[in-house]
Amino acid sequence: MKFGPVPAGEAVGTILAHSTRLEGRIIKKGTVLSADDIAAITDAGIEQITVAALDAGDVTEDEAAAAITDALTGPGIHAGRAFTGRCNLIADAHGVLAFEREILDRLNLVSESVTVATAPAYEVVGEGQLVATIKIIPFAISAAVLDAVMAVAKSGSPMISVAPFRPRKTGLILTRLPGMKESILDNTVKTAAARIEAYGSSITRVIRCEHDQGQVASAIKEIADDGCEMVFIFGASAVVDRQDVLPAAVVEAGGRVDHFGMPVDPGNLLFIGSALDRPVVGMPGCARSPKLNGFDWVLWRLLAGIEVTARDIMLMGPGGLLKEISERGQLRANQNGAKAGAHEPRIGALILAAGSSRRMGAENKLLAGVGGQPMVSHIARAVAAADVAAVTVVTGHEAELVKAALDETDLAANYVHNPDYGRGLSTSLRTGVAALADDLDGVVICLGDMPLVSTDDINKLIRAFDPVEGRAICVPVSGRKRGNPVLWAKSFLAEMAAISGDVGARHLLEQHAEQIFEVPVSGEGVLMDIDTPERLAELRTRK
Repeated sequence: MKFGPVPAGEAVGTILAHSTRLEGRIIKKGTVLSADDIAAITDAGIEQITVAALDAGDVTEDEAAAAITDALTGPGIHAGRAFTGRCNLIADAHGVLAFEREILDRLNLVSESVTVATAPAYEVVGEGQLVATIKIIPFAISAAVLDAVMAVAKSGSPMISVAPFRPRKTGLILTRLPGMKESILDNTVKTAAARIEAYGSSITRVIRCEHDQGQVASAIKEIADDGCEMVFIFGASAVVDRQDVLPAAVVEAGGRVDHFGMPVDPGNLLFIGSALDRPVVGMPGCARSPKLNGFDWVLWRLLAGIEVTARDIMLMGPGGLLKEISERGQLRANQNGAKAGAHEPRIGALILAAGSSRRMGAENKLLAGVGGQPMVSHIARAVAAADVAAVTVVTGHEAELVKAALDETDLAANYVHNPDYGRGLSTSLRTGVAALADDLDGVVICLGDMPLVSTDDINKLIRAFDPVEGRAICVPVSGRKRGNPVLWAKSFLAEMAAISGDVGARHLLEQHAEQIFEVPVSGEGVLMDIDTPERLAELRTRK
C-alpha cells in the first residue's frame, strides 16, 4: 500500500486518509474517492490530498477484519459486519467467555496491523454484549500478513466462544460445630442460593450435619442419589490441609481432591475435586459474603459446563487480587450476572406522523394512497423490517386515522399523541424524544412523508453508527446531497428536545459537524419528501 500526498485530480479510486471539510459537508477519512468527491474537493480549491493507494495483493481493512473474525468465531457468539476495519463479536447468550490467552497473544504478535481485543477470559457476559473486537489498523494489509494471522487463528478449534449457562440441580452441605447458631447457616444458604440462581440454576437439596468426616461423606452420597449435578460444601471450620475433614470426606465418599488452594484472594482456601461422577467444591469462608471471591470464578465455569482443572485454578493469579475491587461483585449483581460493558448499540426509530399537511390543501398527505396503501405505511414497513430495538410513532392531526393505517402494517410501536402539532415540527420532535426508552443508544428519526426510504437505507445508518469513533450522527447521502432519516446518538436528545418553532434538528448538524458521518445510499428515496400536490403526483407516477 502506498500512502502520502498526491494531486487531488489524480486521486480517484484512492482512499482518503484524513477527513476533509468542504462547504456544507465533510468527506470522512476512509472514503474511496469517487469522481464526484474529487470534483467537490477541487471546486473547493484543494489541490493536494493525502491518500492510500492499494498495491496488487493488498486486502482491504473490511475484508481482512471479516476473514479474521470468521476464523475466530466459535459457539455462542456471532459476528457483526466489518466497518472501517473493525468487526465485533457479540454474545448470543448469558454465559462464560472462553478463549486461550496463549493463542490470542500469538495472534497479536504477528503484526502491528492486526489487533484483537477481548473481554477477560472466563468472565460472565450477557446476551448481546460485545465480547471481542477485531481491528485492522491501516486501510489495508498485505495478503502475507493476513495468511500469517489466519494460520494462528485456525491453529485449533474456533478461538473465542461463549458457554451458555444451563439450568442445573445442585446440592449444598453445611457443617456445624457445637454452639454454632443456626442463623449463620440460614444466611449462608440464602447467599449461596442467590449466587447460583443468578445464573439460572438452583439448590435442590440442602443437608446440615456435624463437622465430621463420616457425616459429610454420607451427605455427599445422599445428594448424588437425589440427582444433583454438583456438590458444594461449606464447612464450619476452614480447610487448612488436604487431610482435613472436608477433603478427607470427599475421598471417603469414593471421590478425589484435584486441587487445594487457589491464587485468588479472597478465596485462597477453596478445594475442588469430584465424587460419584460430579464436581465437588469446598467453598472458602469468604463465600458467606455476596461480594466477588475466588469461588465465583469456579462457579461460573461449572454452571456453564466448563471443566475446571487443577491447572486452570493455578493460572487464576493474574487479576486474582480482589480485596480492593469488591464493587465488581455488586456490578455483576446489578446486571443479573453479566458484567456491565460495551455492547451492540440499541437503536430506536422515531416516526413523526403528526403534521396537518397545510401545503397539501384539504388532503392529509400521510393517508394519501401511494402504490395501493397510505403513504405513511411505506416508512412504517421499512422501519418494521429494520434492525431497530423499539419504535415510537408521534401522531397529531387525524391521529386515529393515521394509527388505523399503521395498524395494517407489521409495525409494533409505542404511539404518543402530540396535541400541539399545529405549532410546528419541533413539538412532535419534543414529544417523541420524551417517550423514548432510556436504554437506547441512538434513534433514527424518520418522517412519515418519505415513502421511498428503504429498510436497507435505515440499516446502513445503523451499521455505520459508532460514537466512539466519531460517528455519532449518521446522515444518508445520495449523490452529493444529504437526506433523511438521520440517526442521532442519545447524547443529542436533550438539545433536540429544546428546539422550538416549525423546524427540525437540521441546525444541530451544523453545530456538531465533527460528529457527522455521511453514509452513501443507493437511489433517491432519502431525498424525496412529499410536501405539495405536485410532488405527490410525481410520486404516484413512480409507484
